[in-house]
Amino acid sequence: MSEKKSISVCFTADQFDKYADEKSIVVVVDLLRATTVISTAFMQGVKEIIPVQTLEDALAYKGKEGYIVAAERNAKPIDGFDYGNSPFHYINSDVDGKTLVLTTTNGTKAINNAKNHKVITASYINLDAVATYLIREYKDIIILCSGWKGVFNLEDPIFAGSLSTLLLSSGKYSSVCDSLFASTQLLKNAGDNLFDYLSESSHRRRLKSLNMEEDTRFCLSPPLKSDIIPILKGDRLVVL
Repeated sequence: MSEKKSISVCFTADQFDKYADEKSIVVVVDLLRATTVISTAFMQGVKEIIPVQTLEDALAYKGKEGYIVAAERNAKPIDGFDYGNSPFHYINSDVDGKTLVLTTTNGTKAINNAKNHKVITASYINLDAVATYLIREYKDIIILCSGWKGVFNLEDPIFAGSLSTLLLSSGKYSSVCDSLFASTQLLKNAGDNLFDYLSESSHRRRLKSLNMEEDTRFCLSPPLKSDIIPILKGDRLVVL
């Protein structure tokens, strides 16, 4: 057996400089909701996604032929944009063949922070496909949790626990990362009902206060699955 590759988990986008090595594959997760939206949009036929950091950067594309602009701040959609950060905005919408320009509070920041690495995005929609791809690629892995405005949240590490468990069970990976072990313990504690487990979490309560409970249910237990792996090429995500 070849030497095992390592997996580490970074809990927030702001901590990424402590993990960056420019050789690992970085898996960005913003489960509620950006990376779930990214998976959903590609399933609905979006051609590519440009993740940008500011509202101004996104609005520069507004009205251009073939582009859709979408924005979210503090979980809320922003006036003047075509879409927000809900997966339901993209289902049954006319997005086929379009380029989506997306800016969110946390997820698009995490993607940009990791841009000097090979970057893919993951959610429960494409979890199995991502695990299969990573095992085949056989490189060191950093799972980058987007967090919330630089601080720890609960749902992204739970997803990191799900992905880590699949990778470790392949026998090709090992880890000495306490954040990874914490993530797998959170997953075990959550059991089979992530929605109930997260009932007191900050972002679940934030979305509930905005009447976005169905978004939460969709992201935690999506009714659809995809083999699409979004990968960052230059300044945009495309289908691998």
